[in-house]
Amino acid sequence: MVKQRTLSIIKPDATRRGLTDAINEKIENGGLKIIARKDITLTQEQAGKFYEVHKERPFYGELVDSMIVAPVVVQVLEGEDAVTKYRNIMGDTDPANAAPGTIRAEFAESKGANSVHGSDSAENAMNEILFFFKEEELAD
Repeated sequence: MVKQRTLSIIKPDATRRGLTDAINEKIENGGLKIIARKDITLTQEQAGKFYEVHKERPFYGELVDSMIVAPVVVQVLEGEDAVTKYRNIMGDTDPANAAPGTIRAEFAESKGANSVHGSDSAENAMNEILFFFKEEELAD
């Protein structure tokens, strides 16, 4: 298989509880390598633009607001079939439906405060990665 990259965001509900190391341990134990990382606090404008695809959805405002209340950790993950692999490590968006041992099953507070974001396709992964990182930050 070919190596692939995906974006991970450790959300404010997890960073404020000090879960970054525990989440990263699950990511690495799941076979993905963290190749770039930034700890940032998103502005409302940045969060709004990042989640623009959901602008017409009823939860958009709440989602944007939840992403600006505390720092986030944005990371580029790399590995074979990274998008699918990370989605499996994260678990279902609704922690009540997430498989045991997944990030969301163990750490999410609710469907909205579900601890992590991950890209949903290889195409979106590249767009999302480039939203936060410059190409030169990702050089091998």
